[in-house]
Amino acid sequence: MQSCVPNAQVLAQMGLDLAEYERIIGNIYDSAMDTRCLNESLRELRTLFKANFVTLILRVQDEPLLSPMVVAGDVELGEGGINHYAYYAKSTLFDGLPTDTVFTVDELMSDAEWSSSAFYLLFCQPHDCYHMLGADIRMPDGGTVRLRINRPQGHPAFSALERALCAMLLPHLRRALHMHSLLDRSESLGSLYSQTISRLAVATFVLDETGSVLQLNPVAREILDSQDGLKVVGGRLEATYPSDNRELARLVRNAFQRAKQGVGKGVQVAEATSISRPSGQVSLGVVVELIPSQELLEGNGKPTVVVYVRDAVSKSLVSTVLTSQLYNLTPAETTLALELANGLSLEEASEILNIRRNTARAHLRSIFSKTGVRRQTELVRIMLNSVVALGAPQPVVNPASAKTR
Repeated sequence: MQSCVPNAQVLAQMGLDLAEYERIIGNIYDSAMDTRCLNESLRELRTLFKANFVTLILRVQDEPLLSPMVVAGDVELGEGGINHYAYYAKSTLFDGLPTDTVFTVDELMSDAEWSSSAFYLLFCQPHDCYHMLGADIRMPDGGTVRLRINRPQGHPAFSALERALCAMLLPHLRRALHMHSLLDRSESLGSLYSQTISRLAVATFVLDETGSVLQLNPVAREILDSQDGLKVVGGRLEATYPSDNRELARLVRNAFQRAKQGVGKGVQVAEATSISRPSGQVSLGVVVELIPSQELLEGNGKPTVVVYVRDAVSKSLVSTVLTSQLYNLTPAETTLALELANGLSLEEASEILNIRRNTARAHLRSIFSKTGVRRQTELVRIMLNSVVALGAPQPVVNPASAKTR
């Protein structure tokens, strides 16, 4: 594995000062947060190596799928972002090469072998990519990223000096791409958790120390839009009634106070209250909890608290498909079970679903048999506590239309 320390002699002979080199490296690391910076880095490498194409092949797909790549060069779709092109593993001449080692084509084969190869004729000749400098970068998770730098046939071959410069860049590319992978995975996981919280009909507000709302989920927006218990005034979350508002402010203040005093470090401490609603419906349940921080860096964005709000009369967004699969219910039984779980009586559910009461009772008996419960209250309990709310919801199937399929 090559060192990350820049070789001053290599930089000098390439006509590249340390500030310019550090700027290129900085763009590479910025790509961990934004892949557009990666494309900018590849364009800089294209200029630096006097190349017509610089390509980063992120993953080689099996036929007939196209491989995701970042390309800097005269490509049909234009430069920028991740595109997908054909790159079949069985057609390449570069499988099995040592990873993290820079190579050129002339080291591996003669000009005649290269010019007559299927890989060159399929992928390189149409774009006048004759000279190639490259490396297969071994990633910490076991994957391989392929870097390819190309020049037209009439241009000079890549020198030993250019090989040395390419070797200096490889560790930075590896680390930046690995950081991007970790951040992307964390962001995807966070998004999945957030969506699940929304499907459970839980509103979330993230507040700073002033009580200003920094983030909120779709359920929180619905609660604010209803203007029934909570509101945002001057960017701050407030309750409709003064007594509730004072209690909410106290809980938020307490959470930040505990953070300053270091109380409960490593242990999440939450407090709860209820918020009355002008409509007279059941009060909103509220839990306030400090968002943990490692407190390594100073900044205006920390610490923060999350305010969870549950509307007991709202409907949870559950998956009809998962409900059907979990309990082996028919489409008609599934829709009835979900209406009952949302608090409707059997009569109300039959009216909304436009079915006879006797039909609804027959469905209910079948639901009881399949779920193993004997009372409607038990059915509601197992539906609310089951895993069905953890999957993404699908469109509701109309039982009447399902019969005709």
